[in-house]
Amino acid sequence: MRKLLLLCLTAGIVLFTQTDLKAQQTYKNALGGRLGTANGITFKTFMTGDRALDFILNFSDNNNVSTFRFTGLYEIHNDINNAPGLRWYYGPGATVGSRKDKSHDDSDLLVSIDGVLGLDYKFNGAPINLALDWKPAIEITPNTEFDAEGFGLSIRFTF
Repeated sequence: MRKLLLLCLTAGIVLFTQTDLKAQQTYKNALGGRLGTANGITFKTFMTGDRALDFILNFSDNNNVSTFRFTGLYEIHNDINNAPGLRWYYGPGATVGSRKDKSHDDSDLLVSIDGVLGLDYKFNGAPINLALDWKPAIEITPNTEFDAEGFGLSIRFTF
């Protein structure tokens, strides 16, 4: 967890200190990977200039437990003054999925209410987008609990 936090802080500092790179939010769609607490595939599409849908699909297989999750987020993006191409965003979302315990041959439905808070950067002249965010969730099933460990770095190709 410390390594992930250090990675996220480093990426944030790099994004803020790249003053010689001119960037702008000029993409409609982006597809790539999400690295962090839950690695997966991410697809973001803008509906308007500042409203986007972000979909995350991930699988994990840890300690004899397999997990599949599909997350949908509604994001509202805001410009950051004097930082072309860099925006901050927030929004609500939800997750559905399944968790299978192989040792007990037992599976559960996963449902959670999610939120997101992050930074989004589009490189000018390159089809690359980076997003660094925190995605906390309130799990509704199979257990009711708060998950605050949803940090991630998305690296996507834009089109």
